[in-house]
Amino acid sequence: MSKSVISSEQAPAAIGTYSQAIRAGNTVYLSGQIPLDPQRMKLVEGFETQTQQVFDNLEAVAIAVGGSLANIVKLNIFLTDLSHFAKVNEIMGRYFSAPYPARAAIGINALPLGAMVEMDAILVLD
Repeated sequence: MSKSVISSEQAPAAIGTYSQAIRAGNTVYLSGQIPLDPQRMKLVEGFETQTQQVFDNLEAVAIAVGGSLANIVKLNIFLTDLSHFAKVNEIMGRYFSAPYPARAAIGINALPLGAMVEMDAILVLD
């Protein structure tokens, strides 16, 4: 099996020992994205804006590999406050249509740089 690194200048640069995504065959594993503005490499403010930025960052990496958010088959959402779960559903509805990806929403204590939300995903290319 061969694997290749996927990256996009439209998403935040990796700030550690990882790649934005790895493609193995037709499957692409997108690393966790926090709400960093890719040009400024700073967190955006507010939960709704952070969630939108994370979806935009995931989308940029998906496009870099020739896909889109519609190719996501599994989405993991990490929240520092599970009371935001309904807002995530509302925002997600702006980015996805049925059939929706499989998903997990996990409450955690903290995220890098003080982010309120992080997401990673698996997508499959046709």
